[in-house]
Amino acid sequence: MTTTAILDEVGMNPTAVQEVETLFRQQIARGLHPGAGLAVYRHGRLALDLWDGLADDAAGTPVAADTMFILYSSTKPLAAVCLHILWERGRLAWDDRVADYWPEFARHGKDSVTIRHVLTHRGGFPETPPELSWERWQDWDYVVACMEDIIPDYPAGQIMAYHPRNFGWVIGEVVRRVDGRHIGAFLREEVLDPLGLRDGYVGLPPELERRVSRIHAMEDCDRPGMIRPYNRPEVHQAVHPAGGGIFTARDLARFYAMMGNGGALDGVRILQPETVAEVTRLQVEANDFSLGARMRRSLGLVLDDNRMGASLSDGAGTFGHGGAGTSVGWADPSLGLAVAYITNGFRASATNNPRLAAISRAVRAACQ
Repeated sequence: MTTTAILDEVGMNPTAVQEVETLFRQQIARGLHPGAGLAVYRHGRLALDLWDGLADDAAGTPVAADTMFILYSSTKPLAAVCLHILWERGRLAWDDRVADYWPEFARHGKDSVTIRHVLTHRGGFPETPPELSWERWQDWDYVVACMEDIIPDYPAGQIMAYHPRNFGWVIGEVVRRVDGRHIGAFLREEVLDPLGLRDGYVGLPPELERRVSRIHAMEDCDRPGMIRPYNRPEVHQAVHPAGGGIFTARDLARFYAMMGNGGALDGVRILQPETVAEVTRLQVEANDFSLGARMRRSLGLVLDDNRMGASLSDGAGTFGHGGAGTSVGWADPSLGLAVAYITNGFRASATNNPRLAAISRAVRAACQ
């Protein structure tokens, strides 16, 4: 089937889709980032799959069809879905205390932190312990000990303050305590392999290192400390469930196509529709003390974010997550859309958010 026929079948305007492709390539040509990948599913079909630019600017290495990109916090829904599966199976409840499954976590006043608090960034312990530097991320036992020893900054449940890394490590250990499998194995066996996601990892096999795009600090990069560690093989190979995902846009979009289609895709069911409805329902809307922005959060996902081309008046019901300075993935079930846009140029929010939003809006505009 031709590309035009596929677009017609899924209800996307070929001329408008061409405008999406033009914008995608213009952003690279304008120097907003060296390279990127963009994939769009509509009504369960892959409608657009683009890649272009340089995976390594200094070496002149081009982005290829199988180039994988660092997700940063676009990884978080992949961690959260592990808890969604366990909830559906009756293995845990949202208001269970983390310490019910992991007694040592209760130290220093964390005994009242619930699974719901962690998923909505209201656990009260947002900051990564200083002793937990990237050199130790591959040592899961050490990570667990650090999470146990954290002294919270806020009482559980009272303050929304984004947990950039602790979110994933706590979820990962809860999954291990409840299920017995490491979260990397659980995610692979329960989600990635069943969906056929062969180009997505949380814990990269060393032999695939050559396929990973470098992260580039762009001229307005405001967090240079986020660049060097994330270009290191040790960090790529660590299971860092909040920010260490390494995916093609194609595979991340396929994950969201499953979520946006009520938990199933191509005959493979990961979640029941009722579970997807539960985990994408608004839990809290508040000013996030860490981010300095008003956020709408469900259970591990962000709702109606402008990077997704969404707002309460346009695109309400959209869910997904962004990654620091680089990327966004989202689904809008009302439009049958699932989108992943991953760049390799780290920018400040003032220029990152508009480039992501522009692509998201263009994709929406292509829907007939």
